Amino acid sequence: MEQALINFLENFTVDFATVLALVILVIVIVALAKTAQIVPQRSAYVVERLGRYQSTLDAGFHLLIPFIDRVAYKHTLKEQAIDVPQQACVTRDNIQIHIDGVIYMQVIDAKLASYGIEDYRYASIQLAQTTLRSVIGKTDLDKSFEERAIINERVVEALAEASEPWGVKVLRYEVADILLPETIRGALEKQMRAERERRAVVAESEGAREAKINVSQGMKQEMINVSEGRMQQQINEAQGRSEEIRLLAEATASGIESIAAAINKPGGGDAVSLRIAEQYVGEFGKLAKETNTMILPAELADIGGVVAGLARTLEKTRAGKV
Repeated sequence: MEQALINFLENFTVDFATVLALVILVIVIVALAKTAQIVPQRSAYVVERLGRYQSTLDAGFHLLIPFIDRVAYKHTLKEQAIDVPQQACVTRDNIQIHIDGVIYMQVIDAKLASYGIEDYRYASIQLAQTTLRSVIGKTDLDKSFEERAIINERVVEALAEASEPWGVKVLRYEVADILLPETIRGALEKQMRAERERRAVVAESEGAREAKINVSQGMKQEMINVSEGRMQQQINEAQGRSEEIRLLAEATASGIESIAAAINKPGGGDAVSLRIAEQYVGEFGKLAKETNTMILPAELADIGGVVAGLARTLEKTRAGKV
């Protein structure tokens, strides 16, 4: 019995030493784990010493005092996309719509993000929702679709002003979707259909008007071309008549000059007298055919006298020229 007790005590001593060694090893491992800290890239760790803020650890390897220093907060410095849940908003024309969105923000000061507010993500979502309700309440339903950029800018302005003490920067806000009630959606579809039909009618009328304008302009240009053609024709005809008169005058003058030259030649006077007599007799014969009764001056009854008188006139003319 005594020997068994001695053996148990020896085994218990060995087991106790092993446990003590394991405990010491665990303490060392825990101490090393709390002493060495590796901060990933684009991250920041906030360290507290005995419950008070000590420092902010950037990316890299750092050593802390075990059991005194501890990492209280861990923040990512990357840009974060935070979903804003869908909410009901009432427009200025008293129509309820449901809108959801997305906030894009980034931590720029890890200390303020840790101690400036309890949860900056939750606070940003709540502020975005309240601001959005305020902005939509000042906007008509039609404008809420057209002015998304303006709505986004106003939400970002409100968030940027409020989030500055939180150590975060709101980069932008985007309205993801706008849901309308079925009745309003049907009314809008009818309105859009009517608008498209109106545009079609306007486009058709404008096309008809343009066609009429083009036809009238074509007719106008045609009339101008016709009138210009007629004017040019009249000018050409006038120039032709003028040229004809000039040529006739030149031919007449040339004939008269030829006659005058022939009269001045020997025997020219006798030939002229003979020609005058022939023409006289011919004209006299025409008068005799037309009527049986003629009254003539006495001097015209004597053909020889008439011809002699004309011959004397020609002689005087020729003598005057000479």
